[in-house]
Amino acid sequence: MEKQYVIGVDMGGTNTAIGVVDARGTILCRSKIPTGNYATGEEYAKVLGATINKLIEQNDLKDKIKGIGMGAPDANMHTGVIEHAANIPWAKNKPVPMADLLTAETGLPCKLTNDANAAALGEKHYGSAKGMKDFMVITLGTGLGSGIVANGQLVVGHDGLAGELGHVRMVRQNGRVCGCGRTGCLEAYCSATGVARTARELLEQYPERKTALQDILHRPLTSEDVSKAAEQGDELALEIFDFTGKMLGDAFCDFITFSSPQAIILFGGLAHAGDLLLKPIEAAMEEQILTMYKGKTKIIISQLNDDEAPILGAGAIAWE
Repeated sequence: MEKQYVIGVDMGGTNTAIGVVDARGTILCRSKIPTGNYATGEEYAKVLGATINKLIEQNDLKDKIKGIGMGAPDANMHTGVIEHAANIPWAKNKPVPMADLLTAETGLPCKLTNDANAAALGEKHYGSAKGMKDFMVITLGTGLGSGIVANGQLVVGHDGLAGELGHVRMVRQNGRVCGCGRTGCLEAYCSATGVARTARELLEQYPERKTALQDILHRPLTSEDVSKAAEQGDELALEIFDFTGKMLGDAFCDFITFSSPQAIILFGGLAHAGDLLLKPIEAAMEEQILTMYKGKTKIIISQLNDDEAPILGAGAIAWE
């Protein structure tokens, strides 16, 4: 009998979410463990493996699991290794062969990829990209990730690490320092963190401007603060989204030029801004895109549930 379920594992910086997923994208059951509270990757894998084994046992799923799919920072799909994940203490200074470690703990085959690639596979199997062979998913969270599917296959490159579009340099001179150590990267401007940085810069540059954002400077500004202010018509907040959307739109024109996708799907907290982001993206694309590509690529907001999508995307790796 064909295996009916997969295990989806979404490794975040704070917690790791685990779920049992069927072929229709229903999460049968789930659990979670902390991510960083371990001395070594081997210790983490032992706890994660035990949690997976417990889920299988409790739900009478022995011999019904096809495999484990895991989305993790800096994960290499070719090797199954987490490579120097800066925000995970036990993976910061050395590669961790997580796929092999989990297989040893559970007896199940395991595949790894980064979270944006997992999001792309989630959209392919369960979301807006069903039936598409060429598309991109752009994850707009704390950082800016990207998963690229061409001719039905993830683009991962010869070393398993291709597709980091968040680190395309958009500002060549005097750009912001990015978390990757370079300057001017798209992520430094068009992630949730980037939106908050734009807000702080403008408030420092124009302290006399009337804006609701001035009223919350007693604490760190967030992209959600900017979004709420923009929804209420705050002029400065609207300018911030206009700036962010136009830069994304310019970047998308370049992305389309080299891969000509059917759609670019936006996922993550910042994508919930909806038209605040979509309208300046579309305006920039209308102005800048090459004529031969005009009107051929849809910009879509993901419809997958934020709580479920990371597990679904990770699990989708195991169906591939």
